[in-house]
Amino acid sequence: MFLSRTPVLPTPEQALRGRSERSFAVPERHTVLGTPLLGPYPKGLQTADFALGCFWGAERKFWQTEGVYTTLVGYQGGITPFPEYEEVCSGLTGHTEVVRVVFDPAKVSYERLLKLFWESHDPTQGFRQGNDVGTQYRSAVYTHTPEQAATAEASRTTYQQVLTRSGLGTITTEILPAAPRTFYPAEGYHQQYLEKNPGGYCGIGGTGVSCPIGIAKAE
Repeated sequence: MFLSRTPVLPTPEQALRGRSERSFAVPERHTVLGTPLLGPYPKGLQTADFALGCFWGAERKFWQTEGVYTTLVGYQGGITPFPEYEEVCSGLTGHTEVVRVVFDPAKVSYERLLKLFWESHDPTQGFRQGNDVGTQYRSAVYTHTPEQAATAEASRTTYQQVLTRSGLGTITTEILPAAPRTFYPAEGYHQQYLEKNPGGYCGIGGTGVSCPIGIAKAE
């Protein structure tokens, strides 16, 4: 049974060595939005990184959000440089599956993206999300500014209070600076996967508990 496994993050000594450059090409444009995946991006946009389980379904949640300029999926939070999908799935890179969201803060706030993040998965499950088990499915927020970090931490505290009142468990989401945790774009077939494969697998699902906004403000 999948629940009998106990995923463990690798140590630097155990992690795969990786490579010095990416071993595959990444598409230039977003399949749905038509915007550049890797940039350059228009001035004034901001970047946010979220991990909430299988990145196929997670990415669609964000590209459907008004104010999001582009999205792409990749690997972050680990050790192995320039990993490939099979390596990440082995559990020996330390990375988790991440959606990078480039957004216009004049149209959608970082706080509202956090609300979507919390409500689109169960952040109490540790190294799994539903039937998907492994360190690559852990919940994480990788922040790009001190303001993002403060807002994410406050949002986690607020949502934990709501989950506790609902009889649910403790949030296991890691909130860490994006640098030096390099984001490595995933292979082309993973980008906007559910647009290319409408009947494809989407393993993410929320707790059914809403996350308030307008409370968890950065101070």
